[in-house]
This record gives sequence, structure tokens and C-alpha cells, in this order.
Amino acid sequence: MSDTPVLIEAVINGVVPKSFNPHVPHSVDEVRADAEAVFEAGASMVHNHAPPDAGGLNGMDFYVEAWRPILARRPGAILYPTVRSHGSLHDRLGHVFALNDLGLTRVGAIDPGSLNLGVLGEDGAPAPGEHVYANPLSIVSQAIDTCFRRRMAMTFAIFEPTFLHTVLAFLRAGRLPPGTWIKFYLGGAGGYPGTAPNGRMLPFGLPPTRRALDAYLEILGDAPLAWGVSAVGADLFETGIARAALERGGHLHLGLEMFAGERQPSNVELVREAVALCAELGRPPLPWDRTADHLGFPQATPPDSAP
Repeated sequence: MSDTPVLIEAVINGVVPKSFNPHVPHSVDEVRADAEAVFEAGASMVHNHAPPDAGGLNGMDFYVEAWRPILARRPGAILYPTVRSHGSLHDRLGHVFALNDLGLTRVGAIDPGSLNLGVLGEDGAPAPGEHVYANPLSIVSQAIDTCFRRRMAMTFAIFEPTFLHTVLAFLRAGRLPPGTWIKFYLGGAGGYPGTAPNGRMLPFGLPPTRRALDAYLEILGDAPLAWGVSAVGADLFETGIARAALERGGHLHLGLEMFAGERQPSNVELVREAVALCAELGRPPLPWDRTADHLGFPQATPPDSAP
């Protein structure tokens, strides 16, 4: 088994309401406190969403207010925001680049494909809907090229196998920024938490099983990309996929953005479970202050030299 340090990526809120889990942080103070707590518990990096009513350019001020005190105490810590799901590159990632200009994030994200993220009707069939989660290749390409020029690392969520093929094509072309990592969104047992008012999400992609993980790893081959697993709409630990990933040299993507199950844990509890599993399997958690170097993030460039 690999003894490579484990990247524990804590995704602390997403679009999950407190009615689903009262521990989900929503306000600036809650997000700041939760991020600090998961770093203290052993998280390598933190991802969070701003609420829909957080203000202009995708909640830019929310991120600034939440993150600045954290970074004052933990210089170099990796935090990164969500992106908007429609519009131009500026509409989707304008706040990410602005946060990068302020020195508050070094990570850009774009989901490298499109799909239906639906809900189930009362009869169990997919409810009629017109929305498609659309990430056209024109936007994906622009995002990658802009992050490369700005010397920002990137992360990609792999909702289904075509997303992975897309990332690998950019990798083979030499287009991906250094420090890129991916996570396999194994949503075949649940669906995206918080997206269904009735709580009945439409599953997507592959299930959180060893066979599904091995299918992704067959596609990945020997590509030099750090990878992790996420059990979307399920319990990463109950499914056994966390253990399977660590045994295969992978990393963990976890938190209340993704969790669904019989229990209602906090983000800190989930991170502590990850740390305990790492100890059991002999793979140390990757400390937050070594994460950027371990992944090979590009050296920062002054904002005025990075369009």
C-alpha cells in the first residue's frame, strides 16, 4: 500500500440547507469557524459556497470576509470557492480571479462536462425539467487557459467518465496547470444533496463501489494526476469507498456538501473519521501548510502580470 500523504479536502456546505443537517455552516461567521475547525482537525484544504443572497459577483465579499482572518492565521492555506453554473467565463469565474488577485485563493475550478442533475418525482421517475448543468468545451478551455496564464492550480470534479476523458485530453496536450487534481464524484447511490426540495435526488454517474473506482482508474491509467473519491449523496465511510481509495493510493473529498445518510455528523467529525482511517492504513494526512507544495502548485505571479 502507498505511504503517500492523504489529501483531505473538506467541502463544508454546498447548497445543503440546515433542515437537512443543522451543522451545515451558512453565515460568514459559521463558515469561518467551521473552516478553522476542520483545518485544526486535519483537513488539507477547504472548499465552501457563498449563499445565493451573498451579493455581487457571486458573493465575492462573503469569501473575503470569511477567509481573510483564516489566512492571517494560516498563511498559505488552500481555500477555494464554488463557481457559477451558467454564463460567460467572467460570469462563472470572475470572482475566483478577483480572489486570486487579492491573494486569497490559488485554485480555479470548472466542471469539464455537462449533464442532467435532476430530482425524482413522487412516482419515482425523473421529474420533468428543462435545466441542464451545462459546461461547454468553449468555457472549459477558456477556464483552463486562463488559470494556466494566471499560474493557478486547478481541480476538476468527475461526474461521469466523459468528464475524465476530457481532462486527460487537456493533460496530453500540455494544457493543464501544474498542481491539478481531480475527484471522482460517485453519485450513483444518492445524487447531489440539497438540490431536491422533496429530498429525492436523481442519482448520477457511477456508484461508490470498488468496481466503479477501478473503472475510473482504468481510464486514468498512469496519468500523473492526484485523484480522490467523493460519495455524493451517501456516506463516504459506510460505503467503503474511502478505504478502497486509500488502499489504491488516492485521496478523500468529504464534508456536508456531499454527505447523506442516517446520521447527522459535523464537518469536523467527518474529517476526524478520515484522519483515523488514514492512521489505520498507515498513510498520514497531508498537513494544510504542505498541501500546495505537495501537489506542485505553480509559484505565484503578481496579479498585474497575469491577465
